[in-house]
Amino acid sequence: MENYGGLPEEYAVYESARVVVQPIPYDGTSTWGKGADKGPEALLEASANMELYDIETDTEPYTIGIATAEPVPCAGTVEQMVAASQRAVNEHIRNGKYVVSIGGEHSVSIGPILAHAAKYEDLTVLQIDAHTDLRQEYEGSKYNHACVMARAREVCPIVQVGIRSMDTSELEGLQRERIFWAHEIVGQTGWEQRAIDLLTPRVYITIDLDGFDPSILPSTGTPEPGGLEWHPTLRFLRRVFESREVVGFDIVELCPTGNAKPSAFLAAKLLYRLLSFRFLGQLSKCSDRSC
Repeated sequence: MENYGGLPEEYAVYESARVVVQPIPYDGTSTWGKGADKGPEALLEASANMELYDIETDTEPYTIGIATAEPVPCAGTVEQMVAASQRAVNEHIRNGKYVVSIGGEHSVSIGPILAHAAKYEDLTVLQIDAHTDLRQEYEGSKYNHACVMARAREVCPIVQVGIRSMDTSELEGLQRERIFWAHEIVGQTGWEQRAIDLLTPRVYITIDLDGFDPSILPSTGTPEPGGLEWHPTLRFLRRVFESREVVGFDIVELCPTGNAKPSAFLAAKLLYRLLSFRFLGQLSKCSDRSC
């Protein structure tokens, strides 16, 4: 796999980079659209075609250094993948890196979430998603993509945004006050601060790309109508980064089948924009210098 952003080598060296992008190309438990194991490769390829100047923040986030790690081995069972991804993310955290994991179906988030929960106290997982993913077990595995937030909730609180699909089996124990349903927030304002108020001082963000409306991101395994839009979602996430310490995040469920380039580019741009939010205070403004 190529380096994120197609960066010059000096900005992609692991030892000096502040950020590590960790591909986890796994697609073993998805139940409809297959191909998410190709998501990391498609995202990285798309990222090489981005402009590296971020207009909104007037910065060049790549200057902090963004290294791309070798993909997590994903040939075994889902349990083996979760363990391997947790080990990989643990190692990056021990090395002082800010870790961004890219998938892969949503089960790949379990390992990174467990790694960050073990490292950071006062952690909340903020989920952007169309689905609750709160099944205790699905198709014989508690690590199925439909169970990721049930596993997250075992180690820390969660807040769920954009939800518009679930099974009745997930109603038991549902924390409705911590869910922001798509039909109640899309096109609306005022909900953002209520969501932020539920977050602890440290936050890990997991973004299932099917949280976005399929009109702007169709290339995902289980698209759901009535989803989130680009600018409102980014405004919300910027407020999260400004008010909390976001210790890491993942972007998953890019399923690059058919004409997937627009979806892959959105995912790549999303990753870059979130890094601009995270490191804004440490990046010089391009308008104040010669870029």
